[in-house]
Amino acid sequence: MIQRSTRLNSVHYELRGQVYEQAKALEQQGHTITKLNIGNPEPFGFHASPEIVAQLVQNLEQAQGYSDHKGLLEAREALCAYYSAKGLRNIDADDIFIGNGISELIMHAVQALLNDGDEVLVPMPDYPLWTAAVRFSGGKAVHYLCDEEADWNPDLADIRSRITPRTRALVIINPNNPTGAVYSPEVLQQMVQLAAEHNLVVFSDEIYDKILYDGVVHHPTAVFSDEVLTVTFSGLSKNYLAAGFRAGWMVMSGAREKAADYIDGLNTLASLRVCSNVPAQYAIKTALERDYNMEQLVLPTGRLCRQRDLCYEMLTAIPGITCVKPKGAFYMFPKVDVRRFRITDDQQLILDLLREQHVLLVQGSGFNWPQPDHFRIVYLPDVTELAQTVLKLQTFLKSYQQTVVAS
Repeated sequence: MIQRSTRLNSVHYELRGQVYEQAKALEQQGHTITKLNIGNPEPFGFHASPEIVAQLVQNLEQAQGYSDHKGLLEAREALCAYYSAKGLRNIDADDIFIGNGISELIMHAVQALLNDGDEVLVPMPDYPLWTAAVRFSGGKAVHYLCDEEADWNPDLADIRSRITPRTRALVIINPNNPTGAVYSPEVLQQMVQLAAEHNLVVFSDEIYDKILYDGVVHHPTAVFSDEVLTVTFSGLSKNYLAAGFRAGWMVMSGAREKAADYIDGLNTLASLRVCSNVPAQYAIKTALERDYNMEQLVLPTGRLCRQRDLCYEMLTAIPGITCVKPKGAFYMFPKVDVRRFRITDDQQLILDLLREQHVLLVQGSGFNWPQPDHFRIVYLPDVTELAQTVLKLQTFLKSYQQTVVAS
């Protein structure tokens, strides 16, 4: 038998895991599945602005060759201007790497940093790629608590208690996936100060920083200290509704003078994959300068905000469901009364819902949440489809009592 690498034994990505495979099998049997497992805007009628698409199309002919391993200079200069305007200090185009979405760049950033046994502080719940990247790189993901009772803000005392001599980095996901929390300047300042005290790299995942509701303001992590090496991640996928373009970036700022060797490692990894896809890079400058789609969508009358409000109201009206209303992104992370429904296995809950109502969600444990009492729902469908979907969940839970399936 040909065996897979043992490095994959602790690597999981439940957004497309066992339940997702069950959903595909049901589709092959002729069933229509409502897929609320992944933040993919296009199938729900969200499209990148015509200006962004036009830039990609117009530049296809000159996009046939490789770019620099870090990305097109024009795109990196546009990113430099954009982040300088947001308050990042003393950066230039050479501090920016463009990749095939931030997923590739997260892997590069972690792999270039860690030796076997090194530790990275990752939020709990988290976007599971962060945990997977750390484990695949031979490291240990140490999960710090985000407190549901405090609007899912990070528990700073818990973070401090988990720092050891092997800790190398602190991951911040803001706005947060899966909870939709958006952190205050005070919280970010304290997190960055902890990183400074312990010489940690800060990985700041800000892919949803334009998807904000109710007048909430996003503050880039990198503006709070020049003493810390901060790596800021974002891209076209969410803010600009172009997930399939696979154009992401990471920006190095802060204490670069003490990270020359690490940055050289990032250069090596970027060079090994030659470059990221070139056509999408031509869309970056236009997206940063002339795209206003998201500003309209998150207004109180905008489609995303209306869907968030409807989803929150309908979910919290279901007996046995509570939820913190998200301030950003397009996810909710509701809590289920495990006693009411006798839930001991959250994946089984999601499988049962899929089989009965043909709705695909993701269990909370898929986001490294330790208790079987949460799930994530994507609220990208329009209000009509969203209402129908939440009603299916309500119908399912009305008589649900979990039966443990023998393994």
